Amino acid sequence: MGVGDRGAASVLALGIVGAVVALTALVVPVTASFVASQRAANAADAAALAAADAVSGAVPGVPCELAAATAARNGASLAGCRTDGPVASVTATVSAFGIEQRAVARAGPPGWVG
Repeated sequence: MGVGDRGAASVLALGIVGAVVALTALVVPVTASFVASQRAANAADAAALAAADAVSGAVPGVPCELAAATAARNGASLAGCRTDGPVASVTATVSAFGIEQRAVARAGPPGWVG
């Protein structure tokens, strides 16, 4: 190592640390957004099933109120709820880093074409 190379490792280490920080700043929001989309999908599925159960009379309650409560228990907000005969359609949302993820689910009796 020559006299002119002194301190080069510090500059290299600083560059590597900067690259790791930049990569982390990109990966964390993307990963959080993916997790939020999965949470929204799971909440929408559960909320649609709860609403469909209420429509069918399997459980007591108002379908969309049950859907909202189920979505909230799954960490989501209910953005929409509609019943069409025995079928319930819901939309759930979850936010992560200011990005809103939305999922739609539908549930009803087996074989119902509606």
